[in-house]
Amino acid sequence: MDELEHLTTEAAIRRVVARYCRGIDRLDLELVRGCYHPDAIDVHGSFSGTVDEYLAWVGRLLEKYDATAHYVATQLVEIDDDDPDRAHVETYGVAVHRADSGEPHLNLTTGFRFVDRFERRDGEWRIAHRVAVTDWSLRHAPDDWWPVPEQHRRGERGPGDAVHDR
Repeated sequence: MDELEHLTTEAAIRRVVARYCRGIDRLDLELVRGCYHPDAIDVHGSFSGTVDEYLAWVGRLLEKYDATAHYVATQLVEIDDDDPDRAHVETYGVAVHRADSGEPHLNLTTGFRFVDRFERRDGEWRIAHRVAVTDWSLRHAPDDWWPVPEQHRRGERGPGDAVHDR
């Protein structure tokens, strides 16, 4: 694989990870679905199963939160030497979770890694297998959240979010 194709592959994979994070944070599970091949497996904390099972599980989990924010950091994309349609990807990130209900265990920041196998099928890179690894977690007291001023536009889940104002 030449350098330009390698960079193009990395960019395509980064876009999938960014769409996944947007889908999770905006509670757009169809966007999340599009990041996986239909036969993909996700191993995510206490969950392990198919894409459809994962979406049902994560949807119930995310409904407990008023907001989440996933920040992607270091990402290493290693294209398989024997199969240029397969890549091993490790993505570091930090995810902030907020529940205005005040339940302490729902107000936390977590350091995570996605350990993924991506595959290119019909010219499209998607996740074929994911293991979500938690490296650390920090709890926040609900009273520690600084209130967002009323005149600021707040992020929303669904079509009311600013990302849909284009």
